[in-house]
Amino acid sequence: MSARKSKAGSAPKVRITSIRSAPLFGESPKGGWSAEIEPEDSIHALIAVHTDAGITGFGSVFTDARLVAAALKVLEPLYAGEDALQPERVSEKLHQNTFWMGRGGSLTHTISGIDIALWDILGKVTGLSVSRLLGGRHRERVQPYCSLLMEEPKKMKDVVASYKAKGFTAFKIGWGPFGRALDHKLDEAIVKAAREGAGPKSKLFVDAGASDAYWPHGLKWAMRTAEMLKDFEVGWFEEALRPDAIDDFCELRRKSPVPIAGGEVLTRRQAFIPWLTRGAFDIVQPDVTKVGGISEQRRIAWMAYDFGVKYIGHGWNTALGVAADLQMATAFPETDLVEFIGGSPYVDGITVEPFKLDKEGWLQIPDSPGLGIEIDPRKLARYTENPKSLFA
Repeated sequence: MSARKSKAGSAPKVRITSIRSAPLFGESPKGGWSAEIEPEDSIHALIAVHTDAGITGFGSVFTDARLVAAALKVLEPLYAGEDALQPERVSEKLHQNTFWMGRGGSLTHTISGIDIALWDILGKVTGLSVSRLLGGRHRERVQPYCSLLMEEPKKMKDVVASYKAKGFTAFKIGWGPFGRALDHKLDEAIVKAAREGAGPKSKLFVDAGASDAYWPHGLKWAMRTAEMLKDFEVGWFEEALRPDAIDDFCELRRKSPVPIAGGEVLTRRQAFIPWLTRGAFDIVQPDVTKVGGISEQRRIAWMAYDFGVKYIGHGWNTALGVAADLQMATAFPETDLVEFIGGSPYVDGITVEPFKLDKEGWLQIPDSPGLGIEIDPRKLARYTENPKSLFA
């Protein structure tokens, strides 16, 4: 169905009638967290924004679905009846009117999913991809890096090699025993094994996962580890320090022989200002499914560009999160990589057409209306109890 016609010379009106969420659970992949994720845990929720034009937009939230459901009830008086074709204005309204209720927390995460869905609607109504709505496309395909958990060395090599055999040419290993075992030789052996599995020509990145609970290391460990990573031609060192240690990040970036990346736990554009102005990152990694959505992410990405910091979105999420990341990846001049979690059914198993690598291990970036993907209700039913609410 199409948007309702308005008076001559005015834009069509598409009003939000309801917003629904659905948890994903049953096959949640391990996260490498010290309090490990179980398959039945909900760490991702899908969002559907329904409109009076019969057009539905979809988004994703990296948050327990119970929190998303509660946040939608809080936000409902603010979004009910709103114009779905004005994503930035509507999202900013939600942010501005909830400063005192959970600024940066679950409300902000939920606004992320709503915002992604509103951009999807705007694209479907205008017939344009989100990337074109954001100002244009710098590339038609992008290299995905396969995001994998750290393993013991022998298994690490085999796991990376198995995804290389599937066509990936870039890899990130993170969390798990790295750093946690308090054994620098083991850390080195893990990275060496990953490099052997990836081969000399593949890109390799390392994520320490220092936003995990009670991270045991500080600046000196990070500096020593950065020197080790240089020997294996690691492209960046991610989350090397606790997420609030901005002074140490600045010092590490100045002295590290490998680029320093981070920012996935920060939410709202304002939180990134000190990290960019003080030079804490070589690569900044906001997560579109919790930072505030596409509207916030694009502002952060352009701000980073103006400070000479590369934007590569954090994307440990769902197929809808990947779709948003792909649209963002083409909208910015230097974004040549996109994160792609290896082996997650919430990425590989819920769309009508699964993501497919080309012969060089890259992903095509959809240029069809909105986010450019279609969720399959039958496939989704395996991972949520009431998928119909998303499509009503």
